[in-house]
Amino acid sequence: MSELKCLVALHSLPGMRTKRLKILVDYFQNYEYAWQGDKHWQGVPGFQGNGAELAFEARQHSDIEKIYEKFLQSEARIVTLEEDAYPPLLKNIYDPPYLLYYKGSLPVEDDLCIGMVGARRATPYGRHVAETIAQELAEKGVWVVSGLARGIDTWSHRGCLKGGSKTIAVLGSGIDVIYPPENKALFNEISSMGGVLSEFPLGTPPLPQHFPARNRIISGLCRGVVVVEAAEKSGSLITADCALEHGRDVFAVPGPVTSIMSRGTHKLVKQGAKLVENAFDILEEYLETEREPLKVDLFTFSQKERGILELMMGGGAHFDILVEKSGILAGEMASLLTLWEIKGLVKQLPGKYYILNQKFLTG
Repeated sequence: MSELKCLVALHSLPGMRTKRLKILVDYFQNYEYAWQGDKHWQGVPGFQGNGAELAFEARQHSDIEKIYEKFLQSEARIVTLEEDAYPPLLKNIYDPPYLLYYKGSLPVEDDLCIGMVGARRATPYGRHVAETIAQELAEKGVWVVSGLARGIDTWSHRGCLKGGSKTIAVLGSGIDVIYPPENKALFNEISSMGGVLSEFPLGTPPLPQHFPARNRIISGLCRGVVVVEAAEKSGSLITADCALEHGRDVFAVPGPVTSIMSRGTHKLVKQGAKLVENAFDILEEYLETEREPLKVDLFTFSQKERGILELMMGGGAHFDILVEKSGILAGEMASLLTLWEIKGLVKQLPGKYYILNQKFLTG
């Protein structure tokens, strides 16, 4: 009986999480003896509690061949805490997962990983900023780590892929359970271009209590974590707390003061997180890099045009608001915005919402 088969079977048992699994492995010295020695589990020092009883009972009725066949069908691989391939930064946190199921690649010591998290109900502003920063990081060879969730996570992964670097999706479910289901194509793309990983056994559903554990892995893999948008009581702030506990850097993207999705990020800034507006603000902490030269001088625009640009500086504005506050006719405004879009100065988001590409501005 193979060691891998026994490891997969042991980990599949309910109640068998990192601590209990490691206790058994340390006691029996290998996975096969641990699996076959279930009658003696109750005598293993430290292997106690309701979870241990649950695992013991489940072992009596488990079909190891079926469990292993399910693992083979998943096409996932496993890396354990004792192996050199285990992500080095994650290995050094307080409670690293004993094993990871993964598809694709895992980062090595020289890879710079930055976590990006935020609201599931992201605003157009947040989605744009997440995609832009992730793309800029990727263009410098940075790995972007996130959680495949709706909103900021999704746009962070997409931006990184667009920038040509590897991105890692850490799941709050088994690696064979894609959540949310609409991200199946993104999951497959990440698997081939980067890596998808999970500490949970195959078939584990995405239950709410799994996501705080998932968040500690996101921060554990990274040198720093960027929060793009977050409400005052957001799960993304749990990731930021994990980052602080792990001795990682925390970055926060500011947003409009009128948006509830800015409250969490602004709170982080008040608590000492570094305010970031672009990837350079992050990269300067880790890499020797120079800002790209800015391309457009704000004072080359007319006073009326500067007024329109300034309306978009606070996180963007709707077309109707731009017309109303500038006093320019709708047709003239549409022509002007189209010209600025062609130049890359502004970007139109769904619902006729316009956002300023500030990296092109000086002055």
